[in-house]
Amino acid sequence: MSLSPAEIAALAAAGFAGSVVFGLTGFGAALVSIPLASHIVSVPFALALFVLMDLANAFRIGFENPRNAVRPELTRMAPTILAGTVVGVTLLVNLPRAAATLALGVFVFAFALYSLVSRPDASRRLGGAWAWPAGFAGGITSTLFGAGGSPYAMYLSHRGLSKEQFRATMGLATLTSISLRFVAFLITGLLLDPEVWLYALAVVPAGLAGLWVAGHLFRRISREALMRAVALLLLVSGVSLVVRAVALS
Repeated sequence: MSLSPAEIAALAAAGFAGSVVFGLTGFGAALVSIPLASHIVSVPFALALFVLMDLANAFRIGFENPRNAVRPELTRMAPTILAGTVVGVTLLVNLPRAAATLALGVFVFAFALYSLVSRPDASRRLGGAWAWPAGFAGGITSTLFGAGGSPYAMYLSHRGLSKEQFRATMGLATLTSISLRFVAFLITGLLLDPEVWLYALAVVPAGLAGLWVAGHLFRRISREALMRAVALLLLVSGVSLVVRAVALS
C-alpha cells in the first residue's frame, strides 16, 4: 500500500487531533484518530499504526507527573486490564464484533448522557470494587477497538479525584492498557507490516505535538470543565461505537 503525501499528512492530522484530546483527558485519542484514519487506510492498519502513537503518548503522559496518580486505583485495575486484553485478543481473532460494539456503544452513550444531565454530587462516588469490571472492560475494548479509556474514565471520574489525579491515574492506566495492546498486536501480526512503522514516522511526531498543545490548554481548564469534557467525549464515543457496529453488521 502506497500513500500520497496528502494522505500521509491527513493521517498525521488525525493523530494530532486525537492527541490533543488524549492530552486533556488521559484517554480518547483512538476515538478521534481511528474513525478519521479509516477513510484512508483499513481499520486493522489504522489500529496498528495508531497503537504506536498511543504508546508514545501514553509514556509521555503517564510519566509526566506520576506522583499525582492514585496508586491503589491502578493496583485494582491492572490485573483485570491484563485479563480483559487476553479475552480481547481471543475475540479479535475468532468472533464477529458488531453485537459487542453495539452493546458497548449504547451503554457508554447512556452513561455519558446520565453524567451530563445529573447534578454534581461530591458524595456520590463509585466503590473501589468497580475498578475490576472497569479494568476488564477497558482491556477488552482496547484490544478490539483501540479505545480502552472509556471504562477507566467512567470509573475514575466518579471517584472524587482532582483533575491532576484524574489525568495522572488515567495516563498510567492507559499506558498499561496500550502496552498490553501493543504486545497483542505483535502476537496477531498486525505490527509486522513494515509500512506501519514507516508511516508512524509522520504520525508519532504529530501526536507528540498534539500533547504539547494539550498541555497548555490543560492548565487553563477547571476540574468541572474537564469532567464535562470527559462526559461529552464518552457521548461521542458511544455514538461512534454504535455507528461502527452498524457498519460491521
